[in-house]
Amino acid sequence: MNFQLKTFAEYEEAYQKSVSDPEAFWAEVASEFKWRKPWTKTLQWNFDEPNVKWFQGGKLNITENCLDRHLETRADQPAIIWEPNDPHESGVTLTYRMLHDQVCRMANVLKRNGVAKGDRVCIYLPMVPELAIAVLACARIGAVHSVVFGGFSAQSIADRINDAKCRLVITADGAYRGNKEIPLKSVVDDALIGCPSVERVVVMTRTRTPVAMLKGRDVWMEQELKQVTADCPAEEMDAEDMLFILYTSGSTGKPKGVVHTCGGYMVYAAYTFANVFQYKPGQVHFCTADIGWITGHSYIVYGPLACGATTLLFEGVPTWPDAGRFWEIVDKHKVNILYTAPTAIRSLMSFGLEPVQKHDLSSLEVLGSVGEPINAEAWHWYDDNIGKNRCPIVDTWWQTENGGILISPLAGLTKTKPTYATLPLPGVQPVLVDENGTVIEGNGVSGNLCIKFPWPGMLRTTYGDHERCRQTYFSTYPGMYFTGDGCLRDEDGYYRITGRVDDVLNVSGHRIGTAEVENAINMHTGVVESAVVGYPHDIKGQGIYAYVITEALPADHDADLTKRDILATVTRVIGPIAKPDKIQFVTGLPKTRSGKIMRRILRKIAEGDVNNLGDTTTLLDPAVVDEIKAGAV
Repeated sequence: MNFQLKTFAEYEEAYQKSVSDPEAFWAEVASEFKWRKPWTKTLQWNFDEPNVKWFQGGKLNITENCLDRHLETRADQPAIIWEPNDPHESGVTLTYRMLHDQVCRMANVLKRNGVAKGDRVCIYLPMVPELAIAVLACARIGAVHSVVFGGFSAQSIADRINDAKCRLVITADGAYRGNKEIPLKSVVDDALIGCPSVERVVVMTRTRTPVAMLKGRDVWMEQELKQVTADCPAEEMDAEDMLFILYTSGSTGKPKGVVHTCGGYMVYAAYTFANVFQYKPGQVHFCTADIGWITGHSYIVYGPLACGATTLLFEGVPTWPDAGRFWEIVDKHKVNILYTAPTAIRSLMSFGLEPVQKHDLSSLEVLGSVGEPINAEAWHWYDDNIGKNRCPIVDTWWQTENGGILISPLAGLTKTKPTYATLPLPGVQPVLVDENGTVIEGNGVSGNLCIKFPWPGMLRTTYGDHERCRQTYFSTYPGMYFTGDGCLRDEDGYYRITGRVDDVLNVSGHRIGTAEVENAINMHTGVVESAVVGYPHDIKGQGIYAYVITEALPADHDADLTKRDILATVTRVIGPIAKPDKIQFVTGLPKTRSGKIMRRILRKIAEGDVNNLGDTTTLLDPAVVDEIKAGAV
């Protein structure tokens, strides 16, 4: 990895080059990879349509870069270490040779079941090696994978399958998560009632939960694997061919399919992995995310494997069978890099230090944080008790749409500052703008965070709806990509993300659109209207506060039961991650005369900041605000 920076001076030099001559900079990085045919044009772009193309004309297959090219030098090195949910179950270690073999077999299973280049495949699996293998098998044959997180409901899966018109689904009989068993196959069966595009379901055995297997549609993965060989040449792909679709919440109810392509995504995921974590050969990298999120795509699968790293995959949760599980895994597998979410850190802080002190964490060299801004208290706890003040913390900022980390310290090279994502990576050109789109120059300022120049890992479109991509990311501030985040740039030029400025919540690192939650609540019988806002939550970062208007209820109705019913509805429509933390029944909502809900006021009430609501006299019914204030939960 000749593109790995070794000193802060090298970072500064690379950054200058990446801004003054981005095409030469990225062409040099990309030349480190295996291309079947070189590109003819490094970059073509405009942010108006938007239209971004990197490494045009270049031909490659990302799995040749993640697997085949390592076989000469590190065939027997561990590629994936799998730690199961139950600490008493034996784990699995796959070397690069074994992983290559299994990916080729799974790719042949897909082909045998009718999947061809360009077809979309929905993957709904637990965090098992087969999930990473299925992702790579799709990429091997040029199929487009759409991984759906195992906590989503049947309705959410159906929405994603129908949007992408998936031909095949890969799932399991069930999943283990902590002390729970999740019936994945039956959730898929419920989803597929309304999914005409799906022709085949490949089912892996994990929990031995009894499942219904439909003749002609459902096949067992284990039986299919017996019918194929490990000989599967990689499909030649264009740099701009689709690699995957990953659905993310939007400010409208419908999830949007973010599209990433083969060449630019590969180059960016690998470059950022090598540099942010300062990965050294032989280190064990443990990213605690789920592959169902972009963090898992980029920093469990593609980034580490493209760099020939050893990546650890964990099926379970940090608090089961006790709150020392992460630390036990670090100790057991001699983990060198730990990349986790502030939510997990805050949750583990609440259990005190006893679970930490039982385990030897001396193998750790780098700590990382991802998913949301990390608060100072969690940063210091992580630094003091997990890193023992000797491991640099990389507080990484990026999004599903970005493909990889955009603003972050480079481990051990950048001077860190608690709560700051610090500086942009080479190739990333951030700007702060005010409400009118005027660029705010200088330091010691804050504004809305935009990026003014393309980077290779950025999204190309939203699947099947390019106009939505333009509207969401490129129309607010013409000529710029708008991140949706507010940001502060301090006197040293360091960036600190201050949170979403649009109607998207960041709950435990998961982005959830307020409109999506409102739609789900409004589906519940008896609900007339609802409004959802975020509020500060000690563990999750942001909690979900719902204001709900119901039809006239009898005097003896059970409000708690109605709340539980609403929560059950949200769980069924979206999944448990979107359940409101607080529900307040109200008779009305603060609206302007044109009917717009004033969420600013609701947010202030949810935050307990009731003395600073601003002017409410222009509302349709100002009295409703006093009623909401009086009933706040």
